Amino acid sequence: MSDQAPAALAPAHDAPKVRLGTLTSAEAAARLAAGATVLLPLGSHEDQGPHAPMGDYLSAERISEMIAGRAIGQGHDTLVAPVLPFGGRDFFGSRPGGMALEQSTLRLVLRDMLDGLLRHDFTRLIVVNGHGGNAQAIHDVTQAVLLERGVLIPSFYLWKIAGGLLPELLDPVQARASAGHGADPLASVAMHLFPELMRPDLIPSSPPLPRSVAGLFVSGFGTARFEGVEIGLPIELGDDAVTGDASLCSAETGALITERLVSLGAAFIAHLTNHMAWQDLDG
Repeated sequence: MSDQAPAALAPAHDAPKVRLGTLTSAEAAARLAAGATVLLPLGSHEDQGPHAPMGDYLSAERISEMIAGRAIGQGHDTLVAPVLPFGGRDFFGSRPGGMALEQSTLRLVLRDMLDGLLRHDFTRLIVVNGHGGNAQAIHDVTQAVLLERGVLIPSFYLWKIAGGLLPELLDPVQARASAGHGADPLASVAMHLFPELMRPDLIPSSPPLPRSVAGLFVSGFGTARFEGVEIGLPIELGDDAVTGDASLCSAETGALITERLVSLGAAFIAHLTNHMAWQDLDG
């Protein structure tokens, strides 16, 4: 009897794997040594409103995989590291079900993640960020890597980029009304990528009225207004988890946002690869 598996049962190798966790160590070593880019998706697990899944890391991971697939199709091998699902602690701790890392912990975890690749001289790394509370830790850790090792690690902040694209993709009036936590861009993206996880029946009919703290109207995450200027307040989010009009969000808008993010992400990988900006900081 032959020891070889029947052809029908042999594993298919036509489509390259994009998730680093699905590669064997031999496959990973070969592709990384050949210059594959590694995306490190970061997200959070927090209140996204009563209508959307708390794990917005799901979108960061899926979009990273789509970026990798697009980049591979354009001739630039790309892999996606396992997503870090817990974001840096910021304004959402008071909401039930959320799980977050202290900022000091996030810095240590992110540095360990990067060092696991850097120790083998795999330096083509991009952080794909899906949470505002991660931004400062990402900056601090990647700046330390640059100063210590001379390795430039860019950060591709999905929702900041997407927020800037809304006026381009939507009617400007709608873009202003739908933008906010629990609304665009995240809600529309989730409607597109994970419609089965959404609860459209729970979408708030309108954003809540601004709450007041110490006689000051809360104007944003950790901010309030006083005589026309913005004041910082060390407060967490209350019951007003939805700050935009989520009723204006749609899977169609999510598809537009996702396509632009994937296109930009793949183009960014191509740009850095072609200019060798990973190591040549003066290029």
